[in-house]
Amino acid sequence: MDKKALEIKVAGIIEPVIKALGIELFSIELSTERGRLILRVFIDKAGGVTIDDCELVSREIGSILEVEDPVERAYNLEVSSPGIDRPLKRPEDYKRASGKKARVVTLEPIDKQTFFVGDIIDAGDMEIVLLLPKDKRVTIPYKNISWARLEVNV
Repeated sequence: MDKKALEIKVAGIIEPVIKALGIELFSIELSTERGRLILRVFIDKAGGVTIDDCELVSREIGSILEVEDPVERAYNLEVSSPGIDRPLKRPEDYKRASGKKARVVTLEPIDKQTFFVGDIIDAGDMEIVLLLPKDKRVTIPYKNISWARLEVNV
């Protein structure tokens, strides 16, 4: 089974458990580091995620993953928050981040550029609108986004 299919399978197993705890499954990442397989589960909830939330989810999904055994080899399970500079992947992520500053890289240039930093002023089902410096607005279709994440204001 390829990596993406395995991530989808694991999400299907653990998402109902996480949801029952009043927490949202943000994303799953399966990677290999120094020869060890790592299953990273990112969770989110209104008001933010605490260490206690991470421990609770880790215990609950760890038990179910032992029973279901979707990953065929040994792995380390890590549960955490996506962080304040979280990636934006789904339309729901952009909608939730409305009003916040984001860094967006596009696949194809828009107005001769592929890198944008601005406030998300609208997030629909097909595209986002960023407010750039000097009150310039740019509309970016989701299908043209290579990657995006929230920008941390320091």
